[in-house]
Amino acid sequence: MTDTATPGVQPKKKGLTRRQKRSLSRGVQYAVFVAAVIAFAVSADWGRLQNQFAQADIAERMFPDVITLALKNTVLYTVTGFAVGLALGMAIALMRLSSVGPYRWLAGIYIEIFRGLPALLIFIFIGVAVPLAFPGTEIVGGTYGKVALALGLVAAAYMAETIRAGIQAVPKGQMEAARSLGFSPARAMISIVIPQAFRIILPPLTNELVLLFKDSSLVLFLGVTLEERELSKYGRDLASQTANSTPILVAGLCYLLVTIPLGFVVRRMEAKAQEAVT
Repeated sequence: MTDTATPGVQPKKKGLTRRQKRSLSRGVQYAVFVAAVIAFAVSADWGRLQNQFAQADIAERMFPDVITLALKNTVLYTVTGFAVGLALGMAIALMRLSSVGPYRWLAGIYIEIFRGLPALLIFIFIGVAVPLAFPGTEIVGGTYGKVALALGLVAAAYMAETIRAGIQAVPKGQMEAARSLGFSPARAMISIVIPQAFRIILPPLTNELVLLFKDSSLVLFLGVTLEERELSKYGRDLASQTANSTPILVAGLCYLLVTIPLGFVVRRMEAKAQEAVT
């Protein structure tokens, strides 16, 4: 007598369920990660690493100059470059949205050029080409002015597109309502549209500030005095003097001292913006 399947009853599927497969895959990934960490920890020569990157006496000699000089200059370069970039980026964004054709074309050309060129070339251009083109002239602020201009030119191209997107994200009804109340187009843009746009674009602008903070390391290509050095140049010079890489590690930690809190701020602002939308 042969067994037959009961009508209407599906046979049980053999094998793992979808959830079990996901759990197994996650477990394998964790195991590979742990194995890689253990392999790195076992194979690395920690004594040589400590000798080259973690000499406490060298690190102690860097303070307080690494904070009061190098970090201070880095922050100053970043803030002034951001201010120049924001002002210039706002003007370019408004030109990009203008109904006047030549304004839109000029803004588009500027954005494409300065987004396409490496920041290093902009620094070299400001430090070398400008003095050759205009002999006898000096950029206001010396090295600080050159860095602010170089960083500002680079940042403006990115900020302009961010600001333009923020302005276009503001509902058109806001402008129409302002015009119906007797606002001129310029006043409505300044008083109504731009403040709302900045609430939208604040996270990406803060992220641009983080990028500028790191790009300030390119100041070494302008040629700086001992008092004008930023973190990268300061750490590199001390590493050459001591024949040890500890100053470079300390400089890197100082970068993280600023960029990690800024990154946390960006994530918090993005989360709040997402909550406001939902």
